[in-house]
Parts: sequence; C-alpha cells; structure tokens
Amino acid sequence: MISLWDTTGNEVVKALAAERRSAGGVASGMALSLIVVVDEKRVREAEVAATIASAAHPCRLLVVVRSDIERDRNRLDAEIVVGGRLGPGEAVVTRMYGRLALHAESVVLPLLVPDVPVVTWWHGEPPAEIATDFLGVVADRRITDAAQAADPIEALRQRARDYAPGDTDLAWTRITLWRTLVAGAFDTTAAEVTEATVVAPRTDPTAALMRGWLAARLGVEPRWEHTDEHPRMHEVQLRCANGDELTLTRDDSMAVFRRTGQEDRLLPLVRRPLGDELAEELRRLDADQVYAEALGAAAGLTGLEERPVQRVHVWKDPAEAQRAEAGVTAHTGTAQA
Repeated sequence: MISLWDTTGNEVVKALAAERRSAGGVASGMALSLIVVVDEKRVREAEVAATIASAAHPCRLLVVVRSDIERDRNRLDAEIVVGGRLGPGEAVVTRMYGRLALHAESVVLPLLVPDVPVVTWWHGEPPAEIATDFLGVVADRRITDAAQAADPIEALRQRARDYAPGDTDLAWTRITLWRTLVAGAFDTTAAEVTEATVVAPRTDPTAALMRGWLAARLGVEPRWEHTDEHPRMHEVQLRCANGDELTLTRDDSMAVFRRTGQEDRLLPLVRRPLGDELAEELRRLDADQVYAEALGAAAGLTGLEERPVQRVHVWKDPAEAQRAEAGVTAHTGTAQA
C-alpha cells in the first residue's frame, strides 16, 4: 500500500504503475474500471461493497471523495492498494479538496484501464442531472440509488426525466428476486392478469419500480396500497381473468406464495448485502431495456430506451449555485424586514 499526501495526479499515476510492477502487474486481467463517488462519512461502506463486487468482476477501483469545495487551497491525497484489503485487483482512493473536487476527472481519467468499460456508482444522492458530473458522462454504465435521496419517489421521477441508456438504480436491483418469483408463477399458466396490487410504504422506491414493471409487462395499472406496518415492500397481489388469485408475501427472509386451489409455498426472498447488489449490476454493461420500460411506466414517461446513448457534459458550479441561493435568501430576508 502506498499513501500520498498533498500530491498531484501525475504522482498518483506513477505510484500506481510502481505498485503494479512490484505486485506483478494485474491490469491485464481487468474487466472494467469502477468509479465510486462517495462522501467521507460513507467511504468504508462503499469500500466494503466494492470489494465484494470486485471479487466477482476484476476491476480497477477508483474511489472519489470530494470534500470542502470552498477551501481556498486545492489538495489531493491518495491511497494506492494492489491485491490488498480492497480486493484482488487495483484500487486508488482519492480525497480531493477545494476547487480540485469540482474537476475530479482530471485525476481519474489517467487512471482508467485502457479499452475496458467504465462504470460509475454514486453511493449517496447522485447529481440531479448526471450530465453535470463528468464522471457520469465518461461512464458506459451509471449506477444510482434512489433510496439514498430525501424523497426516493421524486428521485425516481428525476432519474426517468434524466435517463439515458446505460443508467440503472439499485432500487431496481433489489426487486430482482421479487420479479423472478412473480414471473415464475406464470410458468404453468397463461391466464391474463386483470388486476394487480402492491403493498408497501408510500416512500418505497422498490414498490414504485415493481408497479412500473408490472404495468409494462402486463398492461395493467397496479394499485399501491400504502402501509406503515412494514419498512419496505411487503406483498404483491395479482388477480387473473380465470378467477385465480396469486399473492407473494414477504416474511422476513422468505416469501409465502399463495395461489387459488394450491397449497402455500415458502420461497427464498433474502435481503442481499450492498456488495452483492452492486455485483449484479456489473454483470451487464449494456443498456437495460426492461429497467427503462419499468422506470418510464413508474414515472409516466415513454420512450426512455429510445433516447441517445451518449451524454454531453454540462458544466455547473455547485459553489456558484450555493452562493446564488444564499444571495436570494438574503435578499428575501431584507425585503421582508
């Protein structure tokens, strides 16, 4: 492991090359470059998840921690690990201070593995518009997590408005097992579904995407039955044209599957670690059309999968935005006085 304090991007590149040589050079086996954008207080969570994911998908892990953009002096600290605590591959943890944090790509781009896909994951609330973050624009796949937002349902709507092929969200990953079990119920029947209900808290983004998926796949408008008795999506109910009713109910780490005329069945429905969810999204590096359709249905938008694949970077200075907002607040206060 190499630690560099108050360094430069060039020194980080040189140190990574030196560490690779001493470790035998493992970059030839890299399947992708994984950029992780995270706040300082959640770095450890992101590192643990990325380490799990990198064990299944060899990658160069680039952790970007942006701090104190108002600081007068720019500073870059870096930690370089090859085949160590952050998995079998290569990892660079960078902490950027001052205005340098607004130009993280100047440090990250030279560290990308040549000729392999790039994935950017925001462990926290992502930019409202991904095009305003060059680390998102440069990526082939972009992973967000609506559950991290103050208003998860509005965050999903924003993801739909801002969608470009290659985007995905971990709220979608968390319903993979639900979708598998529901789809499996139709292996032995071709009955048409006429009604659907999702029982979940009103702020659960997984429920919103489940409703979107059911609407896109079945052509029905699922009802959302709100509940405060369960912390996350609890039940999916389907009624068929032939009178059959199918119900999938979460019971801790299992699901109870009920179907008219059949005995109840217990099926696995385990809440997976964050690293396993991330690893699932790294399995595919092309656009997820089914997610696009479900997200569009959840947000009431169509044609998401037909949007341009390439994003164009839009520069926005968050420091200027904060100062402008402060000025408006001060002006309002003066007017009221």
